[in-house]
Amino acid sequence: MKEKNINTEDEELQEGQPVNETANEVEAEQESNEVAEEQDPLTEAQIQIADLKDKYLRQVAEFDNYRKRTLKERAELILNGGEKTITALLPVIDDMERAIANGEKTDDPQVLREGITLIYQKLMKVLEAQGVSKIETQDADFDTSLHEAIALVPGMGDDKKGKVIDCMATGYKLNDKVIRYAKVAVGQ
Repeated sequence: MKEKNINTEDEELQEGQPVNETANEVEAEQESNEVAEEQDPLTEAQIQIADLKDKYLRQVAEFDNYRKRTLKERAELILNGGEKTITALLPVIDDMERAIANGEKTDDPQVLREGITLIYQKLMKVLEAQGVSKIETQDADFDTSLHEAIALVPGMGDDKKGKVIDCMATGYKLNDKVIRYAKVAVGQ
């Protein structure tokens, strides 16, 4: 190893450069490499930060687009949500128009009554297909989650106390959710 050091010093001396200047240049190169290595992690961190910032902005933009799209879909659903039900009711309206037109041609009230009964039954079938059902009130216990008491009837006896006596307006549910409470008279 000593021979290599001697040879290197001889080569440097032959080129005309003093040994001290060559050592200074080597040290300077090492320092610049160290500075470059110190800047390299900083540069990498900045690149990583820029990449994460870009990903974050894309995620925010994507979420904003999703939010706008769902708001638009919800608004369309509210505006056009009853389309299925209304389409199902149109044949009932046609039947009512025919009943009105045929009512002028006949004087028999029984025929009109039968026609209206048939139309009512058809309407109830359409509503049942849409998930609408009547709230039963006959001989039922009064239930505040289904009934609305509009009158209290005293003197009905102990067996009628807290029971529905009469129904003034039928209540309806839509898929197990009350959409109109039954208006009833309750025994007291």
